[in-house]
Amino acid sequence: MEQGGAREEVRPPYGGVPAVRVPEQARGEHTHGEPPHEASAPRVQVRRHSVRGQILEALRAALVDGELVPGQVYSAPALGARFGVSATPVREAMQRLATEGAVEVVPNRGFRVAERGPRELAELAEVRALIEVPVMLRLARTVPPARWCALRPLADATVAAAAVGDRASYAEADRAFHGAVLALAGNHSLVAVADDLHRRSQWPLVDHPVTRRADLLADASEHTALLDALIAQDVAVVQSLVREHFAGADG
Repeated sequence: MEQGGAREEVRPPYGGVPAVRVPEQARGEHTHGEPPHEASAPRVQVRRHSVRGQILEALRAALVDGELVPGQVYSAPALGARFGVSATPVREAMQRLATEGAVEVVPNRGFRVAERGPRELAELAEVRALIEVPVMLRLARTVPPARWCALRPLADATVAAAAVGDRASYAEADRAFHGAVLALAGNHSLVAVADDLHRRSQWPLVDHPVTRRADLLADASEHTALLDALIAQDVAVVQSLVREHFAGADG
């Protein structure tokens, strides 16, 4: 889903370094006595696992934004220099992304961003529908309106992110909304599996590096309509909306 119509696209050359957003507290972090890469970096000490987590989130945002381009190879040292950290936390974060299938290791070069086509996206949408639709329909019949009303801020957050075209923020808000809905089932394993599938479905396609802003807005409006139907306990409308929502996720 699209997130960036309001922001200029960054298209680095093959093997280049994307202009990803990095949390300020991660800049200037150095490990094993290495000097910071930027003289202007703030003098803060951040625990190693914290830096790795921040870099991981920054890389995930870059994937969704299309700043890490499918098929291109990025080296840990180059990305580390961009972030103002050593290559080690970047490499560790990239290894995590490799286990998730977002990138693949290229020996002696770095990491290549996975190239995905429409078929893989359609398969993910089908699996997500098999898991989430029955749960949502069951919840629609059993969860009282007041509990659905508590999710309104999450639905509104997807609308706000879509309105400004922020793809990375939309991706997080989108997963937060779906996760909160599924969490009402009380099955933590279900939420974890669904979130992993959802995250994978947000990676860009090789022929369409980013989702269009119009698709973001349409998707966000479906969240609002779905929540309205859940509050009204209109199971027939809920069923129609959730099936349409996942059908649209494969295109």
